[in-house]
Amino acid sequence: MASGANFLRGKAGWILLAVALVLPVSDLFLPLEWKVGDLMRPIFIFAILGLGLNIVTGYTGLLNLGVAAFMAIGAYSYAILTCDIYPFQFGFWPAVGLTVAVGALVGILLGLPTINLRGDYLAVVTLGFGEIIQDSLKNLEAITKGTQGINPLPYPNFFGYQFNTSHYLPWYYLFLGILALVVALNYNLKQSRLGRSWVAIREDELASTCMGINPIRTKLKAFAAGAAFCSLAGALWASYLGSSGEPSNYDFQISIIALCIVIVGGMGNITGVLFGALIMIGFNSIILAKLTNFLTHEGFVSGTNIVLIPNNWKFLLFGLALVLMMRFKPEGLFPSRQFKAEVRPAAGPES
Repeated sequence: MASGANFLRGKAGWILLAVALVLPVSDLFLPLEWKVGDLMRPIFIFAILGLGLNIVTGYTGLLNLGVAAFMAIGAYSYAILTCDIYPFQFGFWPAVGLTVAVGALVGILLGLPTINLRGDYLAVVTLGFGEIIQDSLKNLEAITKGTQGINPLPYPNFFGYQFNTSHYLPWYYLFLGILALVVALNYNLKQSRLGRSWVAIREDELASTCMGINPIRTKLKAFAAGAAFCSLAGALWASYLGSSGEPSNYDFQISIIALCIVIVGGMGNITGVLFGALIMIGFNSIILAKLTNFLTHEGFVSGTNIVLIPNNWKFLLFGLALVLMMRFKPEGLFPSRQFKAEVRPAAGPES
């Protein structure tokens, strides 16, 4: 994958890869309170979720607020295909492959009636789709087990090695490998004719149509690809938890977090999405969690004092980050060149 290798030629790509590979090794020499390798798995999963949203919103310019629905579809599809209370009982890899296919199909089904909607109208429809999926999972109790969720799920098996919860290292490198594959696929898509068509539609749909691009077919492919990656993230999340989780776990907040990852990192840029996931989820899963444990252990806060616990302030901090980003750097920290040119066009001569 030559275009995927382009990512590694950049300094940021090498830094991310090097840190990800050696992080578990560094944990061997750190005290328990400083170990972070086990907390990196949610970052990998949400990075995949952000990459899926980046195809629809970052490349194609379609505001999708229903990412949580596709993550839920992925988690429940994977759970139904693997749990021993259902007749399928597939292994990890066949179940992941089928889950991706289911997500792509649902993405096409959502795209067909909404393909001509733009801006706020599309955002409202996808938001409503997320609520419909969440309520459907609660009410289809005979299939989804309602609010209980589907559990327990079998752990992955890789070349005869049985994963378990006592060692996080195999999970870490499994998720890191899948994320690397998703990144390579995203780079190949971005550099392909289809990827250039997505960007052309985002920049000027009328002009791209005049140049021979079929907007309906191209947008449907964006919906399908984005939904497939989001469903993959849901499948990995279910395998990580050992349960599908209850439907309320996949609420609107998940969609907002994914959107924050794309916006903060940089719209339309894969490296930006990876950094966005590291910043947003790392701040939540590592910094706030470690700070809360430290303050609780030292007696500065108690479990009953909800005001002083740092973890309870995360959504306020996320919202503040979005406000500051939109005010001072609306293109994100690592935007694509095309998107940066759209947000901050070069100043021309004064008239």
